[in-house]
Amino acid sequence: MTLQLTVPKLACSACANTITKAIQSIDSTATVQADPKTKIVSIETQAPETKIKEVIAAIGYPSV
Repeated sequence: MTLQLTVPKLACSACANTITKAIQSIDSTATVQADPKTKIVSIETQAPETKIKEVIAAIGYPSV
């Protein structure tokens, strides 16, 4: 399943790395592409969308 989330607080590559690590903590096979310019995070994952949103919100990057 591919998800595209808008994450307003995504500001830099370090933020992208933090989000990637959080997502991969619940789905180690997830592929994450985060673009600080567009604030878009694209995720290829088997985890439910609600779980993905919960884990990135828990680290301070809620999606809209």
